[in-house]
Formats: sequence, structure tokens, C-alpha cells
Amino acid sequence: MAGNDYNITLNFKHRIRFTRDSFSPGNRMLATLLQSNGHAKVLVFLEDAVAEAFPKLQEQIEEYFASTPGLNHVATCIAPGAEECKRNEKVLRSVWDAIEEKKVDRHSYVFAIGGGAFLDVIGFGAATAHRGVRLVRFPTTTLSQDDSGVGVKNGINAYGKKNWIGSFAVPYAVVNDFAFLHTQPEDVRRDGLVEAVKVALVRDGAFFDWLEDNAQLLAQLRTHALEEAVERSATLHAEHIAFGGDPFENGSSRPLDFGHWAAHKLEQLTDFELTHALAVSIGVALDTLYSYCTGRLTEKDARRVLRLLDALKLPLWHEGFELRNADGRRRVFNGLEEFREHLGGELTVLLLRAIGKGEDVHAMDEVLLEKCMEMLKEYSKAEDKTALVWK
Repeated sequence: MAGNDYNITLNFKHRIRFTRDSFSPGNRMLATLLQSNGHAKVLVFLEDAVAEAFPKLQEQIEEYFASTPGLNHVATCIAPGAEECKRNEKVLRSVWDAIEEKKVDRHSYVFAIGGGAFLDVIGFGAATAHRGVRLVRFPTTTLSQDDSGVGVKNGINAYGKKNWIGSFAVPYAVVNDFAFLHTQPEDVRRDGLVEAVKVALVRDGAFFDWLEDNAQLLAQLRTHALEEAVERSATLHAEHIAFGGDPFENGSSRPLDFGHWAAHKLEQLTDFELTHALAVSIGVALDTLYSYCTGRLTEKDARRVLRLLDALKLPLWHEGFELRNADGRRRVFNGLEEFREHLGGELTVLLLRAIGKGEDVHAMDEVLLEKCMEMLKEYSKAEDKTALVWK
């Protein structure tokens, strides 16, 4: 029987903006950024914690659009955020309900203002309503501003797994507003820097050098250093998505998920009491040490990575590593198959050949991984880490 193949080429513009006080009267960035047919609606979803931290924000949003012709602000909906919103389908349902109630169409906009988990849920709602409503993300945490917020993924958790239900959808725009960043608790601002470390490790050795040189300022959350780290990290993440050749992850290689196979499993094993940022730090430490133990990464560079994570007050080990299945196998190893399943195809894990350079592998030695976990445990508890000898 005859048949034909057709290549369908799509072109997306991924707009990333850095600013401060997006909704202040003198800031016309949004008015310039948003297209309108003269009747475009703007439906805002605001994470409850952000609304609490910025009690005047709703009023500012209303006043901003009242003075912006062609854009009609129809409502601001406050919803819960954090990881729980990804496990509670009520938040997702509220997005669809509001889009239907306010008759928001594909030439209108959904704004999502909040942390990474909140953006995931609101983004999935926007991506699936009318097969896609324009989404403008306003990440508010370090973790979402320097990584997930500039990505093209949305989703919720299901079947006890992260992001099992979701979509790839390029947002209309991402606005990194530094005014939100500095109101977060200290640990939230600091912990999100782990994604800057990660992207430096897999894409930009010079950026890793900069993070090392500025580790003390970053640990102290100095404004200029934190903002530069976030902007450089966000830019590297966006460039990888735009120019890496696989924006919707149709292949098996996923460099930006360095350290994430163990991180995702540790989150599950702790019922998400261990935050994503802290879990990623531990996963990055594990895969860095495994890169060294397999002869890929030098001891000097492996120690540099652990030393930087430590300097940023990020964890290197967690007791979740000790949990075992009935057969004695460490439960975190179940994350390898779940990672493979989520990617599709064969298991593909990125390891380091040098700082700034990665290599895909398709198998992990669990005996050696156990050794690495014990080494991390010893390293994390050692008072004098420079005197610790690795064998």
C-alpha cells in the first residue's frame, strides 16, 4: 500500500525578559511585550505565598492594565503553590474553570506568578485549554528563575511519580522579575542556586569558575551576585533548549537533568519533605562522585564540585539513601528505571568528563554507586574535608 511522509516544521519564539517591578506604572516592558488584537484578555493566577508577601500586588496589576489600552484584565485568581499543588488536581481544575468562565481565548493571556511547581500546574492548564492559551510566566524563586521557569515543560504528579502527566509548550514569554526574588526566605533563595551549579557543570566551565569565585557572596545572598547568577543560569538553560537540537526531548539524552535520576526518587522517598533543590544538590554530588570513580572526572574537579555545593550550604547526602527494598536493594535505585521510562528508550544518564563537559552513559553500576553514597556520607560528616582520603 502507498503512503507519504510529511515534515511539519514549527517555529517558536522563546521570549526571556529580566526586569524589576513589572507592574509599576513606569515599567512599560509588559505593554511592549504583549500583542493585542484590541480585545485581548489577561487572566492572572497568583500563588498564595506571593500574594501574602506582596499585599498590594493585585491592586498594582489592576491599575497597570487599566492604563494599558487593548489589554483587559479580567481577574486575578489566588491558588496554593509548592509541591502540594502538583498532587492536588483541584488547582489544575481551577485553571480550566477560570479560563472557561472568563472566556479567555487563544489570543488572550494567562499569567502565572509563583514558584516552579505553581508554574508547572498553571502552565499545564493553559497548554491544554483550547489546545493552548498564551502563557506568560513570572517565576518568583531562585530555582524557577534560573531553571524551570525558563523551560518549556508543564505538568503534575501522578502514580507517585513526578511530572507523569504533562506537556511540552513554549510559553509566550518568561519574565524574571528580580523584585520577587529578594522577598523569598533565605534558604529558598540560596537552595535554588544548585541549578546554576548544574548548568555550569554540563555547559559552561567559565561560569562554574565564576560561581567558585563568588561562592561567599552567593552564600550571603548578596543582591548583585545572586541576580547575575540567576541571569547567567537562565540564559544557559534557555540557550540549551533553543539550540540543543531537542527542545521537546524526543531523544534519550537530557543534559539539563544531570543528577536528577536520584533527586526525583529521593523526593518521592521522603514524601516530598526533601525539596527539589536540595534533592538535586544531593543527586549532583552523587553523579559527580560517580564520574570520578569511573575514571571520567579528575579527583581535583570532583572535589571542586563538592566544595562549591558545601560553600553554598547545600547538602551532599541524605538518609533516604539508606532505605532498602525487601530484597535489600537500595530503593533509590528504582529511580534509574523510572528515569529511563520517563525519558523513553534506553537509560541515558549524563556524567562529567570535565567541568563544563558531559558524556552520556547507558548503564550505572549499583555496587559502585553504593560506594559513592558511602563516600558522600563520610565526606558530608567530616570536619576536615581536605584531609579526607578517597580510595
